[in-house]
Amino acid sequence: MADIQVRLQKYLSECGVASRRKAEELIAAGRVKVNGKPASIGDKITVGKDTVVVAGKKIIKTKKKTYIMLHKPRGYITTLNDEMGRKCVAELVEDVGTRIYPVGRLDRDSEGLLLMTDDGEFANAMTHPTKHVPKTYRVTIRPSITEDQITALTTGIEIDGRLTMPSEVRVLERGEGRVVIEIIIYEGRNRQIRKMCEALGLEVARLKRTQIGSVKLGMLKTGDWRNLTDEEVHKLMTAASLDRKK
Repeated sequence: MADIQVRLQKYLSECGVASRRKAEELIAAGRVKVNGKPASIGDKITVGKDTVVVAGKKIIKTKKKTYIMLHKPRGYITTLNDEMGRKCVAELVEDVGTRIYPVGRLDRDSEGLLLMTDDGEFANAMTHPTKHVPKTYRVTIRPSITEDQITALTTGIEIDGRLTMPSEVRVLERGEGRVVIEIIIYEGRNRQIRKMCEALGLEVARLKRTQIGSVKLGMLKTGDWRNLTDEEVHKLMTAASLDRKK
């Protein structure tokens, strides 16, 4: 049987080290060695023969992958460690039993559904800009929102020099000095909803992600996590495979 060769960044993502894009960054930074020599982007390895080391740790491919959802609280940053000593989501998943990393991100002031995994292919499918997996948010706006502003959110707003994809918006509640809306977006740009609202002069008092694809946060308590079911993982991957054009 012929030896199996794969690109190094693909191998690292399959081993759960990082997504392909992050793996390429590790390679470019000189933190990856193959058979004792610094690796280059585009290198291929022979699985089972070549020795791959990342930051001094030998990488061994495992078969069973881990997929969880975390109810991220406000005040936590979406990273595994922080040089400034801020609270990280890694602290909330220490009992998972394996090293996992966030799929995408929620900013420090946001809360709700955050996927975490050790499967780089899954992470790439969920976050790649061409995939357009829908993400649903519950957003509290102060003091109010007009129909024109809702239309603008729906049709697209220019942020960071690019127009956002059309989104879905509906009003859930109207109260004294606040309105709660639901927004479904099909891309995951940095702080996208906050920037969209800011561009319209809207104040975001609270932002919570409640759903990714068909997977809902449900009644999971703040700070808790649970494993995704095989069906949930399958549905998310199916959603990522759809060539959805809005």
